[in-house]
Amino acid sequence: EDPEHAAGALKKIKELGVSIAIDDFGTGYSSLSYLHQFPLDTLKIDGVFVNNMDKSESSRRIVTSIAQLALSLEMDIVAEGIEEKSQMDALRALGCQYGQGFYMVRPASADDILALIETRPSW
Repeated sequence: EDPEHAAGALKKIKELGVSIAIDDFGTGYSSLSYLHQFPLDTLKIDGVFVNNMDKSESSRRIVTSIAQLALSLEMDIVAEGIEEKSQMDALRALGCQYGQGFYMVRPASADDILALIETRPSW
């Protein structure tokens, strides 16, 4: 409710070396104004758009636009909700550096995740 206070707090946190991301960009309370108000490092594209990339031209265009915006602001991009190889390939082509979703790995125990980290390369 107080963007100036939030921006000041985030700036102090960033000065400590913490990276700051905006989650679920494109839905809910995310706003273009946040991109210049707050010291953000990473933009996370909401999975609703990513998951519908193959089904909806408008979702594909939204993801493309968000990726281009993030890259122009020199922000890292995380795509949420990746469930298909075609989505991952399209996101890579757009310059998306990171991804989350069932295509990479389903929910698992901590032990299974540690084993996965040791044996599987990043996307």
